[in-house]
Amino acid sequence: MEGGFSSDLIVENALVDMYAKCGSIDKAREMFDRMPHRDVISWNAMIAGYAQNGFCKVALKIFELMLHSRTCPDMISFACVLWACSHEGLVDEGCTYFNLMSNSYCITPTVDHYLCMVDLLTRAGYLDDGLNLIIKMPIKPLVVVWMCFLGACRLRINIGLGVFTAMLLFDLDPKNAATYVLLSNIYAEVGRWGDRSHPQTQEIYTKLDKLALEMKAAGYIPDSKRLLNDVEEEENELFLYHHSEKLAIAFGLLNTPPGTTIRVVKNLRVCADCHTVTKFISKIVAREIIVRDVTRFHHFKQGLCSCGDYW
Repeated sequence: MEGGFSSDLIVENALVDMYAKCGSIDKAREMFDRMPHRDVISWNAMIAGYAQNGFCKVALKIFELMLHSRTCPDMISFACVLWACSHEGLVDEGCTYFNLMSNSYCITPTVDHYLCMVDLLTRAGYLDDGLNLIIKMPIKPLVVVWMCFLGACRLRINIGLGVFTAMLLFDLDPKNAATYVLLSNIYAEVGRWGDRSHPQTQEIYTKLDKLALEMKAAGYIPDSKRLLNDVEEEENELFLYHHSEKLAIAFGLLNTPPGTTIRVVKNLRVCADCHTVTKFISKIVAREIIVRDVTRFHHFKQGLCSCGDYW
């Protein structure tokens, strides 16, 4: 287009997306606010960015601003909004947006939209409703939908539905190791990852022990009730202290200057105890800690997390 408008917009959209995916959501918003022109891609990048960084209610506000700007949302817009609702526990809002998508904008829900709705319902504890939605889907549910449901069974420790779903997944995708891991975790939340081959192992565990004492003095109580190992309570607490993200945080504290932001990336959902511990650590050491788990960013600062303790 004349004046380079099209190319500028593409670059600006890419920058908003890049900043958001790097966890720099403030810079993404700064870039977004400076844009003289925005298209649906611009809005989607900002909505998705806030949602992925744990600011889900802000993501919904951006969506409403998008509607007021008379920018017509597309299927990606609604996928981002439903994802935000599922990670904030906004069941009523999610159902409203899901119906709005087809009734007002004539957008046919895809597997991604159904996946978000299943995640929304089951994460909030409505396992039966989630299962009924899967069964009534007009399109054949993919493995990822059943995996989402199995993850919810693990979260809610529902062995009956978990075994049912796992058996189904064993037929659909027998080589998927995640199914076996999730089913195993339904029976017992093991929680000991990694080994002691790292050259700083001693320093890392010593750091964790020191932090544990400071956290307990500040009111921390280990959440070992969901660990079903046939071991003593003291050993269960030890398993919790040595989860992978805690080891990574200790490593970061040892090897970065005071005040430096610590960033941790893991391929599983952060557990409840690790989430609590990271809040305590962020306050004790006066640092921001950003944890990217399998679904989202968690920004820990001064004892609080951007997710509002719902993930």
